[in-house]
Amino acid sequence: MLEHAASIIGTAETFVLTAGAGMGVDSGLPDFRGDHGFWRAYPAYARRGLSFVDCANPRHFAHDPSFAWGFYGHRTSLYRDTPPHEGFHIIRKWIERNSAAYFVVTSNVDGQFQKAGYADDRIMEVHGSIHWLQCQQPCSNTIWSNDEVIRIDESTMRARAPLPRCPDCGEVSRPNILMFGDCSWLPDRTRIQGHAFDRFMAKNADRRIVVIEIGAGSAIPTIRATSERIGWGYKHATVIRINPREPEITSPHISVPYGALEGVRQIDALL
Repeated sequence: MLEHAASIIGTAETFVLTAGAGMGVDSGLPDFRGDHGFWRAYPAYARRGLSFVDCANPRHFAHDPSFAWGFYGHRTSLYRDTPPHEGFHIIRKWIERNSAAYFVVTSNVDGQFQKAGYADDRIMEVHGSIHWLQCQQPCSNTIWSNDEVIRIDESTMRARAPLPRCPDCGEVSRPNILMFGDCSWLPDRTRIQGHAFDRFMAKNADRRIVVIEIGAGSAIPTIRATSERIGWGYKHATVIRINPREPEITSPHISVPYGALEGVRQIDALL
């Protein structure tokens, strides 16, 4: 299993990295898997019996923006302050050693791939990014960089004034992230990234492609579906699914039942 994965990576001409929340766990980021995992990360919400779905709802920006920015402001600071784990850099080393093309497709909104040195124009963030903002209404299609410093009372998880505002209309802004029950998310930035990914796949369709999928669960199957679409749709593509809980994938694709960093290290030791 590991030997087969190493041999595929060693001869790959094109890398597609597909990553879910499990990719960031070894950096110390919470994956919000189930209520108890969320509550361990945020005891203030546990005391109120609030789940991740309850908090990650766009209506709070209109009805209780201090609560909304308490949650997203804390996450903004967490993602800014957290360095990517070694696994990000090991995979970059594989790509560079093979002189290979690459693209990242991730459901994570944390910006860890950019922080680890992956090119911004080679990343598709399917749920958006916390490092970009939009108007919560929205009053226009404008998306701008999140340079805000949000002060949080961590005992209540509420943000202190002043809150981030839309530069066009003055309303409270929000992260450019696809939330639960979200009718206001502006997808333009992600759509542009998607067009770049489509062009990348068309250009590399006949090359030896390895899809390295890490930490993508089946509860929200977007990333797993992307991996499988490439694995079954391209003649020379192989998927390596690294996942400690749900690693199963049909042969000839490869299942690696480890966490992100351990799986990458185990493969790297064989290269």
